Order: sequence, then structure tokens, then C-alpha cells
Amino acid sequence: MHDPSWRLKGEAKRLSILNSIPEKWRLEYPVPPATELRDVTGDYIRQYLTEREIKITETDAVDIVAHTSTGRWSSLEVTEAFCHRAALAHQLVNCLHEVFFEAAIEDAKQQDEYFAKHKTPIGPLHGLPVSLKDQFHVKGVETTMGYVGWIGTFEGKQNDPRNGTGESELVRELRNLGAVLYCKTSVPATLMATETINNIISYTWNPKNRLLSCGGSSGGEGALMALRGSPAGFGTDIGGSVRIPAGFNFLYGLRPSAGRIPYQGAANSLDGQGSILSVIGPIAPTARSLTLLFKAVLGQEPWLYDPLALELPWRDEVVSETRALIEKGRAGASTLAFGIMKYDGVALVHPPIARGLRIVEKTLQRLGHRVIEWKPPSHAIAVELFSKVFNMDGGTDLKYHFGLSGESRAPQVIGTEDGVQLTASEIAALNVAKREYQKQYMDYWNSTTEVTGTGRPVDGLFCPLAPHAAVIPNEFKAFGYTGFVNLLDYTSLAIPVTFADKKVDVRSADGSVNDSEHIQWDYDAESYDAAPVGVQLVGRRLQEEKMLTLAEYLGEEIAQDAEEGV
Repeated sequence: MHDPSWRLKGEAKRLSILNSIPEKWRLEYPVPPATELRDVTGDYIRQYLTEREIKITETDAVDIVAHTSTGRWSSLEVTEAFCHRAALAHQLVNCLHEVFFEAAIEDAKQQDEYFAKHKTPIGPLHGLPVSLKDQFHVKGVETTMGYVGWIGTFEGKQNDPRNGTGESELVRELRNLGAVLYCKTSVPATLMATETINNIISYTWNPKNRLLSCGGSSGGEGALMALRGSPAGFGTDIGGSVRIPAGFNFLYGLRPSAGRIPYQGAANSLDGQGSILSVIGPIAPTARSLTLLFKAVLGQEPWLYDPLALELPWRDEVVSETRALIEKGRAGASTLAFGIMKYDGVALVHPPIARGLRIVEKTLQRLGHRVIEWKPPSHAIAVELFSKVFNMDGGTDLKYHFGLSGESRAPQVIGTEDGVQLTASEIAALNVAKREYQKQYMDYWNSTTEVTGTGRPVDGLFCPLAPHAAVIPNEFKAFGYTGFVNLLDYTSLAIPVTFADKKVDVRSADGSVNDSEHIQWDYDAESYDAAPVGVQLVGRRLQEEKMLTLAEYLGEEIAQDAEEGV
């Protein structure tokens, strides 16, 4: 029997991605299977790189810009180093959808010429390679978003004049800032999945443990950065799609409140659905890299170009206030308070997640901060509400886009293809219920003033990103730990903590374990061994400056305690 046409078309696109990698960067020998070699980060990928390339690609975005904006490093050598490492990363874990290295190298050369002539950088991201999730339109580059039916089209539309000609608003701003764009990363078709799988590149694996998922839907971003094929990039998040891949790949990822980063001109699923808005957020190996990107984009005044962007510039005063609280805490005053939610009442967590939260709690206590148990309004209600939002069209959107090619749908995709669309009245009632839940959560957060001892409500909430670490394919349990944040439109960050350890994350001899009532034991310690473990820091709506400042401070302290085995 012949393969269906959509399969052949997907395979042709997959080969075209591989063929766009320069021959000098193609691997000569097959990579050992995951059963023989799980981890392809660190020394494994370094064997294909020069010492200079390793130095450049393992430098964070802040220090890269410090070098490129002063002429110590050329934009060209930095761009070539990351293009090389990204090419290797794709051959190891299938993380790229589009490769435009030649265009990036030409852009880098022009930046170097500009610097040589003017002795000043183009902007605050001068010479910084930035990767993009395959939702952003880049001139001359295809956007498939994982759909075979989008190949050769503009978002599935044949003969659309916008195909290959226009750029998303964020892309325009990044160019103005001096960033060098060089690749677009893999996503699950529909975007509505917590793993990254489609009929073009197949499955994107976790570089730290290739038996596991890199997360989704910004999974390619997470996998690429885990291999240091990108110093910073942008994903999108409607239910956890920035934070889950960040957590699964030992990275930082920001889910800002809606309206702070421009979405104008980006492709999307369920476009026009306004009950829970998808938002764009940066992902990077360091928290300060997120701050660099977020602050730079706001400096472009996106509210002048995106009708849904808020006129809310970067607030240095919020950063100063937060840093003052941190310094007072270091001097011995109890100035900060945090909630900790170890279990949301819906999905029991695996042992590595429980251990990650214990590390965070001990770090906060060591620093002298107040920690309270989080007892919010029912998260089961939040799960019910956002599930209804994600299915309000009865599956019309995903059915249409899969139908363009007739391709099959991966089992990880969330949603039905034959559901019943909600009526206008039903959507209105759903929005009312969401608003009422938001009010209940707001009131609960305010009520914590009575127990923090700081005269304020808690400064943030720590909780899991998922019930498990980077997950076994098809085993993602629930997305309620991230989805409730989207329902509330709160600010949230993924913060890396530790790695699953088959020798540590086990039952004790008597069968007991800390917080055992919150832990599920359908847990395969051998399979999950070395899986990255991240947690989530949640702040209130539009508190990006505060949360980024706290993440820079607490992330370093948590990493220190995790390293010391606290």
C-alpha cells in the first residue's frame, strides 16, 4: 500500500530541513539510540565544536550582548557558533522547523559593518542570536506550525500574498533591537499539546534524557536551549506552553500577563478566542536573560503597533522596591513571604517534584522568608473552566487544519474533533464564571495579609509546573498546575531546581516518604532518572518586573541549595 500524500509531503519537508544544514555541520555517523545514550547535552554535543564555539554558546545572553555591543566579539562569529550548535541540536533531537542560517549570517555581517562605522550597537540586543517558536512569521521563511496542510501556504491559505512577505510584530521589533534571527523551532500540530509531535519532524526528544519529552507546545525552544543551540528565544503560552518546556529542559521561562508582549501578526490556533488569551514569553538558561529580552521589547513601545498591547513600559521603580525588600531580608528583616502549594487537589505529584518543592521551601526558610501553606479556591473549578474554553469550538479549528492535508492526529493533542460548539450565551456564561473565579482567587490572595507578617499579601506562590518531571511520552497527567495561571492571567515563571535521581526519589525502607499523601507511586525511577525538575513562581497580574527580580535572586539561591543536597 502506498503512503498517503500527506505523509510524503511531511517527509519531503523534513528532508528539506535537514538539507538546509550546511554539509560541514552534518553528523557523519548515526547518533546512538536513546537506549544506549540518553544524554546528548554537555560533553556529547561539545565534541563537535571548537573551544571558541563552546565558549560563545555557553555564555548567557546578557554577557553575549556585553561582548557584541562593545566590539569584543563580532556578531558574525557569535551567529555562526549558534547556527552550528543549532544544526547539531536538530540532528540529535528534531527541534527545528525552519533553518535560515545564510540570511542570519548576512544580517550579522551587516551589524558588524554598522558597528565598525558608527562605533555603537544597533540596539540593546545587538548581535544576539534569538530563536523563535514556529508561530512567528519571518520574511522569506515558511510557517507550518506543525501542520502538513500549511506547507507552501500562508496559515493554510493557498495563493495568499502574505506568504513569505510579512513579519510578525515581535519579529520587526527584535530586528530593530539588533537581534539576529536564525531558526524557528518545533511545535506540536494545533499547539494544544504538552509534548512536541507532528507529521513533519515527528517527535522532539528531551536532550537530557532522550527517552522523555521536551514538553510543549514551545518544545523545540526548550530542547534547542537545553543543548545551548540558542541563548534566548520566544515561545507562546495558553496553558503552560512556555513554562512546561522550560521546566522540562532546566530553563527559565516567563508567562507574562496578556498584553505586555505584542502578539500582532503571529499565527495561532483557536484564533479569535478571547476567553483565555495566548501570550508570548521569553525562554532562556538564566533569569537575567529573560529580563534583558522582556525589557528590550517593552522599549519598542509595542502598544503603538499592536491594538491589544498595554501601554505599560518597563517599571524600574518596581525593580527597586523589590530589590530593597531583598536587601532588607539579607540584613535579617522578615520582608518577603511566599505561599507553597504542594498539591492542587487534582493531580498527585511524582517524588522528584515533591523533592524539588522541599528544596525551594528550605531555601526560603534559610533566607528568613515567611512560608505559608497555600489553600486557594478549588483548582478543580479552574480545570473545568479552562477545559471548556479550549473546547468551546467543538474541535472545529483542529478538524479544519488537519483536514487541509487529511493527516492523522497525534494522541497527545488536546481537544475533540466532533464536539458541540458553545452558543454565544454559553460562552458569555463561561466568561462570567471565569470572572467570578478570578475574584475568588484575588480575595484569597488578599487574605494572606493576615498571616504573612509583612503587612502585605504573599509576594509569590511556588507550586509544581506539572505532576512529574520531563515526562515519558503519552504520560502527561494534567496541565492544571499551569493552566490555572492562564485562567487568572497571572504572571508566572518556570525556575529550574534539580534532576530526578533514581537513587533518591524512592520510597524509604518502611514505605514512607515526606508528604506521602500528595505523591503518586506509578513512578518509574529508572526511566525518569536525570529528568530536569522545575517549579513555578506565580505572581499576581502584571507583576512581571517583580517576578523577574525575585527569580534572579531566588533562582541562584535555590540552585546553590540543590547543588549542596539540601
